Amino acid sequence: MKRREFITLLGGAAAAWPLAARAQQALPTIGCSSPTTALVESQGVAAFVQRLHAVGWIEGRAAAIKVRWAEGRSERAAEIVAKFVRQKVDVIVCRGTASVLAKRATSVIPIVFAGGDPVGTGLIVSLARPDGNVPGLSLRHGGLAGKRPELLRDVVPALRRLAILGNAGNPVTLRDMREVEVAAGAPGLTVATAKIWRVEDLAAGFEALKARADMFRA
Repeated sequence: MKRREFITLLGGAAAAWPLAARAQQALPTIGCSSPTTALVESQGVAAFVQRLHAVGWIEGRAAAIKVRWAEGRSERAAEIVAKFVRQKVDVIVCRGTASVLAKRATSVIPIVFAGGDPVGTGLIVSLARPDGNVPGLSLRHGGLAGKRPELLRDVVPALRRLAILGNAGNPVTLRDMREVEVAAGAPGLTVATAKIWRVEDLAAGFEALKARADMFRA
């Protein structure tokens, strides 16, 4: 091989080294935990991914995105979060029960939450100064759950008995249920509640409450 050809070949190889090195580096990984199913929330996840692309975080090039579906099951949400922590993803994006579970599982990986009552569930100390590794967005309006019995009575004047069916694994749901129970006395309502842990328990929950109420709230 001639000297000039050798130098040209070496130069080309040297130029390729940084590209090969970058290809071998693991991309930053975003772990997304959805409380529902792909059928229910696929559009929301697609919008999230599209927004990431808009700011330069293109899937497969600048970041890896892992989306997992809890399918309404608290135990499934716990499994998803635990796996994300074991895999050492760079950030966990979640809402609902998964947010609280993620905070319990790690104090190092940033947890970006959306919705719920982050202060009431102990996720953060205050909305003004979220602490630790948990930034996010709250969509909760304080005291709204307690106003619902009065609103229901205005809409259905004959209402006397209200049944509430809630997810026992969701602390926000449990807090709302307590607020409704306390507030129901003012408009003269009696409240029957049932807490379920699994989707499979829904039918039994409805069956237990149907004879005890004029209206359901789930």
